[in-house]
Amino acid sequence: MAAVLQPQKEAVSSTYTFSSRPRALQNRQKYRDAEQVQQNETLPFYGNIMYDRRVVRGNTYAQQILPVNAQPDPLEIQRQLEARRRAIARRRAKEEFRAVTPEAVEGRKHIDVQTELYLEELSDRIVEADAVCQTDAFLDKPSTPLFIPAKTGMDVATQIEEGELFDFDIEVKPILEVLVGKTIEQALLEVMEEEELANLRAQQQAFQELRNAELVEVQRLEEQDRRYREEKERRKRQQREVLMKEKETAEKIAARAFAQRYLADLIPSVFSSLRDSGYFYDPVERELEKEFMPWLMSEVEKTLEKSVLGRTVLDLLIREVVEKRISDFQQADSMSIPS
Repeated sequence: MAAVLQPQKEAVSSTYTFSSRPRALQNRQKYRDAEQVQQNETLPFYGNIMYDRRVVRGNTYAQQILPVNAQPDPLEIQRQLEARRRAIARRRAKEEFRAVTPEAVEGRKHIDVQTELYLEELSDRIVEADAVCQTDAFLDKPSTPLFIPAKTGMDVATQIEEGELFDFDIEVKPILEVLVGKTIEQALLEVMEEEELANLRAQQQAFQELRNAELVEVQRLEEQDRRYREEKERRKRQQREVLMKEKETAEKIAARAFAQRYLADLIPSVFSSLRDSGYFYDPVERELEKEFMPWLMSEVEKTLEKSVLGRTVLDLLIREVVEKRISDFQQADSMSIPS
């Protein structure tokens, strides 16, 4: 139901008011979907709170409360999964054995029909009606009176003259002594601290100079040691090179002497075998075989080709003349026979 309040006067504008516009209800289907029904059936439904597992029964003082991060019992989880699996299998078996309406024939379709004794109009739109109500305006709360406790006892007064309880010159002296002493002490501490800082800077400067001198000496010694090592390595390398050259020279001398002794009898035998194999030849004879004879044969082949070509051309000419003479004689004979 929508509620609308009438506008109030300016005098009571600070009171609480509420107003909202009328709005239509959402359209809901008359029947539930089959898929939604199946999804709801998978969830546990309790009709009685006495059988609801979420309701605690018995004495709660001796109940064991598990911590938030406690691990669930694997046996209980397995038991719940088995029960859920059996319920799903039982539901599927019930759906399979349940009688199903056959499909409609071609050209027709199934529709829902009311079989109740009293028929009612079916419509997806629910009947709506607007209503308005007016509530009384709230009155202002009166201000709370100030709380004043009741007076008890009896009032008594006394008179104190000037200088009877407090003398500034006398009372301020110890305070002033303390302030001046603290100020002087703080000044002395600051001066001593500055002197100590100056001494520390001087010691630090001296230590830094000594450290720099030591670093320079260390660098000089390291450089000297590095030069010594490099000179030592260079001398070792030179000595190894000299020994390697001496070894190579000795090996070369020995190899040369061995080669001379080995080649003393090898050269004559090699030359004789090469001469026998034909590697040593007469240059004039080789020139005749490699250059003159091929040229001579090519020239002879060219001359023979020219002579053969001339003979072929002459044969063709003679053949053409003979054929022409034969054709002329045949024409003359053919012309003389009818006359």
